[in-house]
Amino acid sequence: MIENQILLKINHYIPYTFTFLIMKKLLITFLATLVVALSAEAQISKGDVMIGADLSNINFALDKPNAFSLNINPKAAWFIQDGFALGADVLFGLETPGKDLGTTINYGIGALGRYYGSKGANELANHTRFFAEATVGISGRNLSGGGSTNGLGFSFGPGFAYFITRNVGLEALLKYQGVVGFGSSAYAHNLNLGVGFQIYLPGRATARKVQQDF
Repeated sequence: MIENQILLKINHYIPYTFTFLIMKKLLITFLATLVVALSAEAQISKGDVMIGADLSNINFALDKPNAFSLNINPKAAWFIQDGFALGADVLFGLETPGKDLGTTINYGIGALGRYYGSKGANELANHTRFFAEATVGISGRNLSGGGSTNGLGFSFGPGFAYFITRNVGLEALLKYQGVVGFGSSAYAHNLNLGVGFQIYLPGRATARKVQQDF
């Protein structure tokens, strides 16, 4: 009889013990991620991830005919080496000289590479870094008047990042962009100045190492 009562009490507490262990593991994982985010340097080490977007060709005219233009360039990359990331980017842009005057569409999708260089070699201050970025893929520019160029797109240029935290960077990027292909023009190119932000997330290896320290 006594043995049955003991077994009943043990069975009663087993679910609570299991729940406690799960909560403990979740808490440790959360604390590990938080420590990485608050105590690590700018997350541009091997295994880290970069996610963000740049804006360019920004124009919101307030007077008639209310011209408008905007390019948005989301991107994501994974650091395969310290300071060197490979990933992908997407470009979508609209331009219109005014209401009912037609719309020019810019688009692109392709591979991306970004290089920050060796630590310290390209730093202007503790919270800033220079970098270089290049892309290659499919892109095009289709004018409202009927002209177009579509085909192989590429871009390259220097950038400057200011880290407002160890995981968030504001940036400016000047790139030469070109499209080689077919359409009314076989080649189109331009210089593009964009501004944006990137979020730098610690990779699994970094988070796992901090978690083990707990």
